Amino acid sequence: MHAELSSAPAAPERPNEDWVSVAAPASGHGGALVLLDGVTPPLDDDGCTHSVPWFTARLGGSLTELCAAREDLTLPEILAEAIRRTADAHRATCDLSHVRTPQATVVVARWDALEVEYLVLADSVLLLRSPEGAVRAVLDDRLARLPASALVSHAVVDSTVRNREGGFFTAAADPSVAARAVTGTVPRAQVAALGALSDGASRWTEVFGAGDWADCLEVLRTEGTRALIARVRALEESPDAPVLGKRHDDATAAYVEW
Repeated sequence: MHAELSSAPAAPERPNEDWVSVAAPASGHGGALVLLDGVTPPLDDDGCTHSVPWFTARLGGSLTELCAAREDLTLPEILAEAIRRTADAHRATCDLSHVRTPQATVVVARWDALEVEYLVLADSVLLLRSPEGAVRAVLDDRLARLPASALVSHAVVDSTVRNREGGFFTAAADPSVAARAVTGTVPRAQVAALGALSDGASRWTEVFGAGDWADCLEVLRTEGTRALIARVRALEESPDAPVLGKRHDDATAAYVEW
């Protein structure tokens, strides 16, 4: 197995709220990939005394441990337990009922000799490449399907559609959202490589249209994860770049190949 990870903050003076890891258990027969994109609260209004990086590190650490050690649990069960553990770590000091309590998008992939399991929650992306080269994107597109009127401002998004039926879901303090994730399994023989992207890295395809998902995974394969992020940054600096909510975003990319 070959794995490569890269992550870059939106700006040098700001902490990176993304989190990524790859686990390769000592048995040598499997592994796991975890990628989180922390959600930045507007004006740091989230009812919590902890930072978003604190939250993503706690959640990501729990997810990685459980994926590697608890083969008896499904990925939704693992996500639910990781959310529960993280919530318990700050339940006594923070208002976990706050609509903007620290939260994150989630991509998890776990594999053994027989199959690849996956879970995607919110707008990070998982890419699967077959031995023949075909690429499939696993997406949770609920956020993309919201009407424009729901995206007028952070306040409107948070109060009307975040972690609510008919809206979209993130990993925050409620373990039950794990059941809302996009999940599935693929025979291990049908997957030669996979990639995971936070939305700061997936801009290369989703915002700038510099290539489709197959092209994106090919950049990861031939040039590496750091190169994809560099390509995104160059496009963001272009005078022809579309107007975005924020010019730069934390950008994280992972690539695993067998």
